[in-house]
Amino acid sequence: MMENNYNQIFAKRTKDLAIKIINELSELPFSDKVSVIRKQIFRCASSTAANYRAMCRARSDKEKYAKICIVVEEADETVFWLEVIEELNMISQIKIDELMKESLEILKVTSTYKSKLNSKIE
Repeated sequence: MMENNYNQIFAKRTKDLAIKIINELSELPFSDKVSVIRKQIFRCASSTAANYRAMCRARSDKEKYAKICIVVEEADETVFWLEVIEELNMISQIKIDELMKESLEILKVTSTYKSKLNSKIE
């Protein structure tokens, strides 16, 4: 019961982050630079949320582990693209800090969960 509640909360957090990123970067005017970066971060942020949701519905610990590996990879890529966006000064530092804080927290939590699952299935 406790795990399901946590999974629901965290599934919402990952989806909310994807939506915040999409909303924030959708406001930027078109350029080749913006277009490429926007496409990449939209993909990895939404993939983090979608794969976390899929992980919650996994039928076995091995299936959960496979999905959480994808979540960690996509969450890390989201952090990478936020770093690029920050270095290019594409959005305000306040927004970057907010998005980065949540992205790093999601990455840390999912990485820890991945390690615990790996220990469980070995």
